[in-house]
Amino acid sequence: MSPLRRLLPSSLTGLTGLACALCCLIPLLLAAGLLGGAGWAVLGQIMPGIALALAAVTGLAWWWAHRRTHTTGCAGGDCSCSTAR
Repeated sequence: MSPLRRLLPSSLTGLTGLACALCCLIPLLLAAGLLGGAGWAVLGQIMPGIALALAAVTGLAWWWAHRRTHTTGCAGGDCSCSTAR
């Protein structure tokens, strides 16, 4: 398995978790006075979409990394189709 296939899903999972945490943190920053109305208007509209898009890309990367590929000539007894590449 290539390093890209191994590291991409875990890296995207971290980014997705960070985006989700920031999305949940926006109301707290607004209540604490650290974020103004304009910041709320921008981040409150953009962050949920970013978090959902990253979650979708993470799912696709996980699928890509864990899908099984079939080789030609798998009719014999020593078939390596069941191993991920």
